[in-house]
Amino acid sequence: MTNPGLPPIFASPAALQDTFVAGLERQLAEPGLGTYILVLANASFDPAIWPRLRKRLGGRFADLAAEVREALRSGRRLAYPDDDLVVFLKLMAMGFDAISDTEWRRAGPWEVQFNPLRALRPARASGQKADGCTPPPFNPAGFQFNKPFLRPEILWQGELRRHPVRLLYNKFPFATLHGLLVPDPDQQLPQRLTQDWHLYVWHLAAELAARLPGLILAYNSYGAQASVNHLHFQTCLRDVPLPVESARWRHNGGEADYPLPCRVFDSALEAWFFIEALHRHEQPYNLVYAPDRLYCLPRQPQGQQPTVPWCAGHAWYEVAGGATTFSRDDFANLDAAAIAAALAALAPAGP
Repeated sequence: MTNPGLPPIFASPAALQDTFVAGLERQLAEPGLGTYILVLANASFDPAIWPRLRKRLGGRFADLAAEVREALRSGRRLAYPDDDLVVFLKLMAMGFDAISDTEWRRAGPWEVQFNPLRALRPARASGQKADGCTPPPFNPAGFQFNKPFLRPEILWQGELRRHPVRLLYNKFPFATLHGLLVPDPDQQLPQRLTQDWHLYVWHLAAELAARLPGLILAYNSYGAQASVNHLHFQTCLRDVPLPVESARWRHNGGEADYPLPCRVFDSALEAWFFIEALHRHEQPYNLVYAPDRLYCLPRQPQGQQPTVPWCAGHAWYEVAGGATTFSRDDFANLDAAAIAAALAALAPAGP
């Protein structure tokens, strides 16, 4: 029996996937490069979706490529955002036949994926150096989730636990059924967690996971690879736990030390007291909300740690033990020691 407090999209994994795929099919019929790129990246990420949409995506790719070539040859300006045009030009250079679904493997305790389309993602704020975790004020003129051109990218919107919520597709996904959950979007809240929103997501994770096994809700603080300064959380479904959830680690009762400090909480209020202390010390952090459990990973601010050639930056998925690679050589050769060393290098200098 469906929980009457949950919208139908969250009734089961099948309901979520059906809505997810139907939204991709709807967007594939939309004009423009942005929606096409989103559908291509999401479909090619998931082997359950790629065969269903590949042929239509190939035909649409040929039409858009012909439009772009003709415009460039004639000197006509294309009415597309520069970000989308640059990404599509890279796709044209790759060729549609070079695109395939994401590949996976394990490297010791870590999870490695080959995801070349995510390499095309614009860096936005996640590429900027940060000194702490306090974001600047919300900027309506900047990139944010209320922009009219993002409306086709909304997977679902409505009321969820007595708050208006917007769920958008992640344009360059690295997780299954990957979404961006924006609470009270019209309030124009910056990417700064408050106690109310922490408690909201804590209880939401437990309620949704009762119908969606494997649900993860995640949060990147400002300075911890949050790419948009508009309050949002990331959602996905996983068939297996994240590496950070493994029983081998000391923070889960095991005997091995995780390379990066990790605090685990089974009390929402205790978790908040710790997060509040991080705010006072301007300490960036990443969060992973599982049902009645929170993994909190304080880390160095983005741009202040050594870079590694196979990684575009460490956000919640990377600090939780995932490695997203963009070249086949990196995918084949990346080993457990290199992943652990990159995590250890993120450890904050202070207490």
